[in-house]
Amino acid sequence: MFVLITYDVNTGDAGGRKRLRQVAKQCVNYGQRVQNSVFECQLDSAKLREVEARLEKLIDKERDSLRIYNLGSSYEKKVKHIGAKPSFDVTDTLIV
Repeated sequence: MFVLITYDVNTGDAGGRKRLRQVAKQCVNYGQRVQNSVFECQLDSAKLREVEARLEKLIDKERDSLRIYNLGSSYEKKVKHIGAKPSFDVTDTLIV
């Protein structure tokens, strides 16, 4: 399934900056960064639960925000890209 992960981490202090780096590092392991705090991921149900649990442990729920959009399997018609950074096939091999 195609999943969009977005986050907003409060970086007003050193702890927030550390959380931001940790969240971004985890997201890179699961998908492709398409904007600063936005990742597109191709995940099965188990991987989705795994990444969600990992990210939930990292954020401060009082100060940070995490959004996970499950666009399902037929996502091609749900995603429209306009502008720089051309789209890519998220089902291809991910090189980290």
